Amino acid sequence: MDPRELKPLLTALVLPPAGPLLLALAGLLLARHRRAAGLALAAAALLLAFLLSTNGVALLLSRYLLGPLQPARPDAVRQQQAIVVLGGGVLPQAPEYGAPQPAAPTLGRLRYGIWLAQQTGKPLAFAGGVGWAASGTAMPSEGAVARAVAQQEHGIALRWVDDGSRDSAENAARMAQLLQGEGVRRIALVTDATHMERAAAAFRHAGFEVLPAPTHFPVQRSRPLLEWLPSDHGATTCRQLLREWLGRLVAQAG
Repeated sequence: MDPRELKPLLTALVLPPAGPLLLALAGLLLARHRRAAGLALAAAALLLAFLLSTNGVALLLSRYLLGPLQPARPDAVRQQQAIVVLGGGVLPQAPEYGAPQPAAPTLGRLRYGIWLAQQTGKPLAFAGGVGWAASGTAMPSEGAVARAVAQQEHGIALRWVDDGSRDSAENAARMAQLLQGEGVRRIALVTDATHMERAAAAFRHAGFEVLPAPTHFPVQRSRPLLEWLPSDHGATTCRQLLREWLGRLVAQAG
């Protein structure tokens, strides 16, 4: 087994909700011997789990963990040679369509990449295979699904498709093989704002000049009070921010 296949498991155990819940369990076990300290640890862990499921905390984290990102303007994208969209997962079964579909992150990134291509006339590339979490399964590749959706729903043909990469580093390496052979080095890179710093670093390491074209920025979604109550988007954004932060720490340590 490739050791990188353990990354999704280790990540799931560390990040919320599992990380804080495991910490709470450790506190309860500690309370059998040191009651006050154990109960305090369990209470703190449960409070942390609560906070990390709110969009208010997600917005606070984004101020400290995200770089100074701005949306890409079409005029700036016109100075690039190509637009590269990164995958973010697939829905292997979509009964209403009768075929696999892009997961929400992939669909949002692909839609933005297509919009930029229509605004600028630049060719479009897509990078994404089957991630490490789905390694060894019959999951369709992100690239194959994206190619079908772009053509069937938008009438756009993806000029380059990498359907074999499993993470951001492989996205960059395989795109380098496809694009740099045709002299393409200046790209607009499309991915979620939370993922942009690590993704851009991987593509620069692969020899590209990168114009960030982030999408899906963390933003306020509801009234102020509701922002501090648990929500699915709050929990997802907190998890994404912490995942990318840990990924950067691991990359720096390596």
